[in-house]
Amino acid sequence: MKYKRLVDKWEEDSKMYLFLNVKDKLMPTLYGGIVGDMLGVPVEFKKRDTYEVTDVEGYGTYNQPPGTWSDDTSLTLCLIENMMEEGTMSGLMKKNSAYQDHAYLTPHNKMFDIGRTTAESIDRFKSGIPPENCGGNSVYDNGNGAIMRISPIAFTLINNFNFIEKTEIIKRYTKITHAHPRSIVGSIIYIELLLRLYHNNSLSQGIVDIKELFQESFDEDHIYLEELKHYQRIFAEDFFNTPREKIASDGYIVHSLEAAIWSLGTSASFKEAVLTAVNLGEDTDTVASITGSLAGMHYKIDEIPIDWLNKIVKKQEIDDLIDRFLKYCTDQFMMDKFGSTLD
Repeated sequence: MKYKRLVDKWEEDSKMYLFLNVKDKLMPTLYGGIVGDMLGVPVEFKKRDTYEVTDVEGYGTYNQPPGTWSDDTSLTLCLIENMMEEGTMSGLMKKNSAYQDHAYLTPHNKMFDIGRTTAESIDRFKSGIPPENCGGNSVYDNGNGAIMRISPIAFTLINNFNFIEKTEIIKRYTKITHAHPRSIVGSIIYIELLLRLYHNNSLSQGIVDIKELFQESFDEDHIYLEELKHYQRIFAEDFFNTPREKIASDGYIVHSLEAAIWSLGTSASFKEAVLTAVNLGEDTDTVASITGSLAGMHYKIDEIPIDWLNKIVKKQEIDDLIDRFLKYCTDQFMMDKFGSTLD
């Protein structure tokens, strides 16, 4: 009996360690994305160096109160709900449609922003096209509207070390809105980088590992390797020495990912990384949201200014949803490893 009690205690301690480890990464990643989004909303589309954001502001581009977040966060919350419901892609597109048509999961019950490619994919879905065929697949459909919403996927892939399997999962969630291979490759880079930061790799080493994974996993004529060439600046050894004026921050997925990784790699704190991203101009909410998720995974929740967190509109509702998502993720891990949950 004593031996059994020791085993039970070990399992309980192991479960608690797993819970706290996931919490330590999940909370700042998701809140970091929301904070970056709300910091960028008031200055979206403004030209670089025509303003300077140093704190949470309001009004501006969309005339929204301080703490307002955009479609980046709304569609991320839709994904979190869908994942917890273990829903289908059709279920996810229905939630996206509810955001577009009924302001579902918005800060003020009003939809004030949605990307062209995402909106077109939703319209196709509402016309009866299957979700896997709804995403824009032309070269002009390579906006950042997929990577802005998919960070939660990383927390279902933490213990999955099969790169090909992961790419298929990431592809499935990306292509419902952005089906061009360049967008899919961007999503893979983003999620894989989040996973490497989760496992405490450095940003630079994570980038090196991702390039090697692509090269080792796909034939040289594979479309993903062809599209990876568009992201070659990220993989350059001197990327973080790139001058600020050479970093574009528009809605093109390649530029958005470059800007977010550069902002994190040239800063020394969560706050500095996100403010660097916001002050690049143009697509400020999405670039800062992506940066915030990466910086959140890299740093701790304590690194995010508490007054910024407290200014998030509908904070309690978001807290409740993220708490439930944390429990969902850790329960899944515990069931896989121990056959039971912490409860």
